[in-house]
Amino acid sequence: MAPKYKMTYFPVQGLGEPIRFLLAYGNNEFEDYRFDRNDWPKIKPTCPFGKVPVLEIDGKTTHQSTAICRYLAKQQNLCGKNDWESLQIDMIVDTISDLRLQIANYFYDQNEATKAPKLAPLQKETVPFYLSRFDKMVGENGGYFVGGQLTWADLYFIAISKYLMDMVNLDFFKDYPNLRNLNEKVVSIPQIKDWIARRPANA
Repeated sequence: MAPKYKMTYFPVQGLGEPIRFLLAYGNNEFEDYRFDRNDWPKIKPTCPFGKVPVLEIDGKTTHQSTAICRYLAKQQNLCGKNDWESLQIDMIVDTISDLRLQIANYFYDQNEATKAPKLAPLQKETVPFYLSRFDKMVGENGGYFVGGQLTWADLYFIAISKYLMDMVNLDFFKDYPNLRNLNEKVVSIPQIKDWIARRPANA
C-alpha cells in the first residue's frame, strides 16, 4: 500500500518545491497543504522545531527539507550508483544551500540601509561564482550534476531555482547553457511537467 503524504508549507514554492518535485517524480499522491501566512502563529507550535516544510508520512511527522528530499530520493533510486556519487550529490545540494543562505541574508534583511548595498555584490560576484561552477560541473558530467544521469541534485536545483531567482532578481539560466539545458530536461520529465501544470499558478 502506498504511503500517505501530507506536505505543509507556506503558499509559495520556496523550500517546499524540491520535496514536491520528488513526490511528483515518484508518482506519489500527496496533500499539498499551503496555509495562509496569518495562520502561521497557530501552525508553528505544531511543527517539531517550529519550522516548515513538514512532511507527514503515514501520519508520522518529518522535518528538515534536505533530509526529506534525501529520503524520498532513496525511494526512487536517485542517490547515485554508489557511495561516491551519493557523496557528490550531497556536496552539491549543500553548496546550493550555501548559495541560498547568502541570497536569503540579503532578501530577508528588514533594514533597508544594510540591505541595499548587498544586492550588487550578490548579482555581480556571489551568484556568478556559484553558477559558473555549477554550469561547469553539469557540462563535465554528461548534462547532469553527477554520473551522467538524473539524480536528486538535479531535481533539487531546478525546483528551488525560481525561489532563488525571484529573491535576487536574476535569470540563472540565460548565461549558463549547461544549466539551461538541465532545466529544460527536468521540466520536460512527464511527472514534473504534469506537476508544474497543476500546481497553484501564484506559488
